[in-house]
Amino acid sequence: MKQYLESFARDESGAVTVDWVVLTALVVTLLAAGYGLMESATTDTAGATATYMTDWSF
Repeated sequence: MKQYLESFARDESGAVTVDWVVLTALVVTLLAAGYGLMESATTDTAGATATYMTDWSF
């Protein structure tokens, strides 16, 4: 059993997969946070622009 655990600890065959999973999760998290920030800022800017332009006449 000890020899199996030592062999398992030295084996790096799945390390690249774990790296990609972690990096992908980080990118998805950052994109989701960025979308939330941009969505609220865009909505606020559009509302402010609409309020500013209500008095315009063409």
